[in-house]
Amino acid sequence: MDLAFLHPLYEHPGPWASVYVDLSRHAEDTPHERHLTAEAMSRELAGRGADEATCRAVRDAIEEPRHSPEPHGRALFARAGEVVLDPPLARAPQHGWAAWAPLPRAAPLLDLTGEDAVAVVAYIDRRGAGFELRSALARETAGSVTGRQWPVHRTSGADRSERHFQLRVENTWEHNAAEIADALAVCQEETRADLLILVGEDRERQAVHERLPRRLHERVVEAPHGTGGRLLDADVEEARVAHVRRHAGTELERFLAARAPHGAGRAGAVEGVPALIEAAREHRIDELVVRPDGADVHREVWIGEDADQLAVRRTDLEILGEQNSWAARADDALLRSAVATNAPAISLAPVAAAGEQDVPVGGLGALLRWT
Repeated sequence: MDLAFLHPLYEHPGPWASVYVDLSRHAEDTPHERHLTAEAMSRELAGRGADEATCRAVRDAIEEPRHSPEPHGRALFARAGEVVLDPPLARAPQHGWAAWAPLPRAAPLLDLTGEDAVAVVAYIDRRGAGFELRSALARETAGSVTGRQWPVHRTSGADRSERHFQLRVENTWEHNAAEIADALAVCQEETRADLLILVGEDRERQAVHERLPRRLHERVVEAPHGTGGRLLDADVEEARVAHVRRHAGTELERFLAARAPHGAGRAGAVEGVPALIEAAREHRIDELVVRPDGADVHREVWIGEDADQLAVRRTDLEILGEQNSWAARADDALLRSAVATNAPAISLAPVAAAGEQDVPVGGLGALLRWT
């Protein structure tokens, strides 16, 4: 997950209000339900020590009409009476909750919005294709391509003229498949789609698949016709979830391979809070790896004003000359360090749910930039 969008959260000092709300239910009484949710979150923040202006800003943001079409929910991050960031969520939180802490509680975003795989669905036939962009938050047309319109159907004859006609049909199919593949490659580049889902008859799908650039082959999923010629939402979601699981599995394999010391006796990955804090101080985190159910994610560490000022013990910061320090969760502190050094982060929840081994130890690890 690219963490660049989180930069506004670390341009100002805390404390921060972090609020996650499920707005996926839409019914006649939705405005009233949203009002109750806004009041409950405001009261919870006030009970945790948040100032009145920040409580009011969060309450108003939850009730604001422009949020009404949100399909899943919102994450709201506020301080000093202002909502600084309110990214939409790709999945609804299990329940609404609020926190008031020195750092924003941004780590849940890794699961709630981080791996929202974007798919281009290509509806292919012999004459061309229509493209549709699908994600957890959007469904919109993404262009089309029209190939040669004639001839596209075979005949049953066997004389010389009929064989010549069928050869022309084959040539038309091949020409159209190449045009569709070229247009689909351009669409993927423009949309930066994670998946290309090909919908159509077997031969048509395979012809386009074979003509796509090799770099895109691992992104392709072939699917039969959907209901009424459209692919069902459940089928798209299944493909998106499978992609996220594969990606998490690949990153897990990278971490496991890097964790073992190489020829120079140094490892390319670390795990455990003390080692991670040392790597964060030295700006060596190349990718933060998080298993949300790990015991260390909510372990208390100490932070200073800057992202690389963090320590296992408060006295360690004092030794380093830091005058101001606060207690914070380990995952939030390490996420701030990752954002400051433009390092991505990934949640291993998709593979952890599949029963994979419990790594990294404690739930927190990192691939290193240099060893």
